[in-house]
Parts: sequence; structure tokens; C-alpha cells
Amino acid sequence: MTQQIQAIRGMNDILPQHADLWAYFEQTIQDWLAAYGYQAIRMPIVEQTSLFKRAIGEVTDIVEKEMYTFIDALNGESLTLRPEGTASCVRAVLQHNLLYNAPQRLWYMGPMFRHERPQKGRYRQFHQVGVESLGYAGPDMDAEHILMTARLWRLLGLDGIVLQINTLGTGEDRVRYRKKLIHYLEQHLDVLDEDARRRMHTNPLRVLDSKNPAMQALIEAAPKLLADLDEASLKHFEEVQAMLRSAGVDYQINPRLVRGLDYYNFTVFEWVTTRLGAQGTVCAGGRYDGLIEQIGGKPAPACGFAMGVERLLALLEDDGFKAPARVPDAYLLHVGEAADRMAMPVAEKLRDRGLNVILHCGGGSFKSQMKKADASGARYALIIGDDEAAAGEVTLKPLRELAEQARMTVEQAAELLDNV
Repeated sequence: MTQQIQAIRGMNDILPQHADLWAYFEQTIQDWLAAYGYQAIRMPIVEQTSLFKRAIGEVTDIVEKEMYTFIDALNGESLTLRPEGTASCVRAVLQHNLLYNAPQRLWYMGPMFRHERPQKGRYRQFHQVGVESLGYAGPDMDAEHILMTARLWRLLGLDGIVLQINTLGTGEDRVRYRKKLIHYLEQHLDVLDEDARRRMHTNPLRVLDSKNPAMQALIEAAPKLLADLDEASLKHFEEVQAMLRSAGVDYQINPRLVRGLDYYNFTVFEWVTTRLGAQGTVCAGGRYDGLIEQIGGKPAPACGFAMGVERLLALLEDDGFKAPARVPDAYLLHVGEAADRMAMPVAEKLRDRGLNVILHCGGGSFKSQMKKADASGARYALIIGDDEAAAGEVTLKPLRELAEQARMTVEQAAELLDNV
């Protein structure tokens, strides 16, 4: 017997019983972003590997360990399944010169890919909603992104998601801080794990993001970047905080929050929860003013964030949330040769009116078709038998309420279904 082919580990099927929740979430996202004036953009799933190396940083977990990279057999190029969306979005903006006339508010939603150990809330193919604001320099856009996400949690009815913020300052700030941090780490080599020793001189800030329990006391006692910020960096961070306080958004300052990508500067933030185990971050982002130039464009400010769809849906399901089901208006069943010929044109005519109609296929007795009509969730059964076919009519039978069935014309049935 031929072995059955299974989905790749960490890449999951979304089955029909979960589709309503995904559809509800996606529609909520579209409406939420439209309220803030963001426009949709869609980028390819595959990009040149050099894009992510240049944007994310070669000494990061994503580039070093997690990317799905392969050589194109046609031209020998190194290609990568996108591990995140910001680099792709910025590449598209530059390639199509979208910043020529005005700054851009953009959003996208789709699959990302990282080769890591699957666990709750973390998969090898996962889905993100990404929001990018390009060409905006002020702290007001940093604050807008945080306020937007706070609104989304209210729209979804999600509680217990805590906001943590930090600032990474400017590149000059980080150069000063980097020297202090390396000096500190060199004095504690015996406590550092292999990853931390390897990154100590190439990307020391990433050491602060380590989840190794044996290093937590060392990290907590490390010098704080806030002490090395210049006046402009402090002012930007203070203005962001003032806007959050004015809007009534609670937050915690987390000096260890550095994010996993090299392109961030100034404000960074994460929304975290304790309800998903180790994978507690459901949304994260910040400012990345240097990325556009880093990828090859003229210097321009930018900031953005991304959220994990699977993680947010897991929270909704844990809360017992049930998305509104997409209920058919009618299930059309038919018995007899004349009825069979009539049924399909009738179903199409009803769909022309904007009605959702399931047409029974596959034959079967009247009783078996009625069982399927009831199981479909439809509000009404539309019945065509020999008598109805001869008269050019249908019988409309309510399935969800105690009411009499009635014979009528197709037009009358459409009118009635359209108004209930």
C-alpha cells in the first residue's frame, strides 16, 4: 500500500470548521485598518536571500538558523521564503517608487516561513498581519501604531495583553552602549552560553534577548541603554509616552526589549500575554529609520509592527469565542427528471439576487435530501418535485422555525428570502 503523504511538520491545514473564525478575523482586520487610512499591499512569498541578510542582519537567529533558503535551479540565485514582511514591503515600495509623492500607510497579511521547533503559537508556516508607515518621522506615528493595536484588542474582546515599550535610540547611541555592554559581558564569560559568546562582539544587544534561565540575573544587571541616550532620543521616547498617557494606554518600560531584528531604532514595543506559554508575544514592532537606506533607497523614516494571526486566534478560541457562521439562505433539493432540469437554473437565478443557495447534488431520495438540507444550517429548504416543475414553481419550507411550507413562484421565493 502506498504511504499516505502528510503535511510538513509545522505547516498546518486550516480546516472548514476553523474557516469562519479566520474569515471573521480577516474581515475585522480589514475594517480596522480602513478606519486608519491604511492601504493593502501584497508581496511575493519568495525573495532574494540578500534582501533579508541586508535588512534583518546576518548575525540574527532568523538569518543564521531559521530561513528556508534554496538555490534557484534556473539561474543559480539564492532565494528565500520570506521569514517576515517588513523587508519585502520596503523593497516593493522602493522598486515601485511609492514614496515619490507622499508618505505611505500600508498593510499586508499572509504566510511567513521560519525553520524552528513547532510548538503552541509557533509554526514553520505562520501568518502575520503587518502594518508599515513609511516617510513619517515623528513620535506621533509610533503612538498611532500602539493606539491602533490597543483598539484591535478591544474590537476582538481580548483581555490580559500587556504593552511593553523601550527605545533603542540612534545608531550613535548604540555604538556607545555597545562598547559598555561588550566590556560587561567580557567580565562574565563563565555565565554566557555558546550563543551569547558567539554574538558578544558581532551583535551584543541580542544577548539581552536570551531566554536562557541561567543568564537572566546577568542580563538583569547589565548596563541599561537608556543611560546612553542623547537628548533627541530621550525627547522622542518621552513624547511617545506622553501621547500614550494622554490616550489612557497603560504600558511598562522594559529596558531588555531589543527585538530580534537589526533594523530597529528609537521606539520598540511588544504586546505580551501569559496565556500562550513561552510564546507570549502576540504583536511587536517599532521604528526602523535606517532600513530604507540600508536596502538601497534614499534615507527616509519608517516604522511598523506585525502580529501573529495563529496566536491571536488561539486566544480567541481559549475565550470560547465563536465566529458568526456563514449560514446559507436556502438548500435546494429536487426529485424527478423535470425537477432535476429545473433546479440548477433556479439556483442560479436566486444567486443573481445575492442569495446563498446550496444546490443538492448526487441524487438520493426526498428524505435523504431533507436530512442534508437540515444539516446544512440553511434557513429554508427549497423543494422542486414533479408538481412544482410542471407549474414552474417551488415549495419553500422553513427549517429553523415553526411555520407552514408554501408553494410560490421562483420570484416570490426570491423576494421572501431577500427580506428575512
